Amino acid sequence: MPGVNEGIMEYGSRDAFTRTGTLGIEEEFFVVDADGRPTAGTDELVYGRDPPEAIPDGFDHELFKCTIEVQTPTIEDPSRAAEELRTVREALVDHAAAAGYRVAAAGLHPAAKWRELEHAQKPRYRSQLDRIQYPQHRNTTAGLHVHVGVDDADKAVWIANRLRWYCSMMLALSANSPFWNGFDTGLASARAKVFENLPNTGIPTAFDDFDAFERFERRMLDTNSIADRGELWFDVRPHTGHGTVELRAPDAQRDPERTLAFVEYAHALVVDLAERYEDGESRSLPRRELLDENKWRAIRHGHDASLVTRDGDATVTLAEAVERECDRLGIDGIRSVYDAESGSERQRRLHRESGLDALCSDLVVTA
Repeated sequence: MPGVNEGIMEYGSRDAFTRTGTLGIEEEFFVVDADGRPTAGTDELVYGRDPPEAIPDGFDHELFKCTIEVQTPTIEDPSRAAEELRTVREALVDHAAAAGYRVAAAGLHPAAKWRELEHAQKPRYRSQLDRIQYPQHRNTTAGLHVHVGVDDADKAVWIANRLRWYCSMMLALSANSPFWNGFDTGLASARAKVFENLPNTGIPTAFDDFDAFERFERRMLDTNSIADRGELWFDVRPHTGHGTVELRAPDAQRDPERTLAFVEYAHALVVDLAERYEDGESRSLPRRELLDENKWRAIRHGHDASLVTRDGDATVTLAEAVERECDRLGIDGIRSVYDAESGSERQRRLHRESGLDALCSDLVVTA
């Protein structure tokens, strides 16, 4: 039976998957005032001013008028990721400064109170607020999303299935949101728990192949369960428009070096798994319940988390997992992230030692 949206809804295609190893980086930030407090600025920054020359397509906003998103262009050569990331960050910081604003980064802004913030008027977000109600009204989150190109649709689904275990590891390493709505939640990443209240979020189920994922995506569209493909907000997903696997697990980061560490890790994982797929590797997938348990451990404990292993028979500390991954993949960025003070620990320390004003100032991005 034809779906109710047939003819007007944009569907994805396996034809989008053409290249392996390309990169795209999306970062969400908070628009803040001179004191580092969230303020409504996206009307001017997104619509009221010409975009910077370095970012001809400009910026996009999110649900609230204090949240803004930057995206790199498709990065063909991963060695240029740092340069491309800094270009868009510098353009945003300068663009905001010219209008009297600053930009801050964290998974949640510690001073943001959702009842006091203005929502964007964009029809897409007004529709979401109407459909989802309370969970979306309080969704003051900011995340990091990494796209890695894959040259075959079935391969992309196979990779996404296996990346589900690594999402919790990335979340634990990136945990940078202990405060929400003005209080300490006791969590390392309250963002992940707040965002998880929305539909179609969290760790997804495994899909047999691309046809199975495509049927699911189309059914969700045709039944008006989602308004567009972007509303499948899972922690990892094959992106049927960009031809990528998209990892959406990490909290937003102030330090670009931390962002680049997660980009490096995501790219290395996808390339490694693509090679395993080509080699015909077959290994049973962990139960979703164990993946959910790992996510909770990452949310609650951050760098102090231990994770249930992929076979479900033991646990591994985050320190041990990081060492194994760095040695196995020949990377080093996430080791540096783990060895340093975590974002959530830093926020709590600054808040305890110097108060909320100092913490807000510390979250401001300089480039």
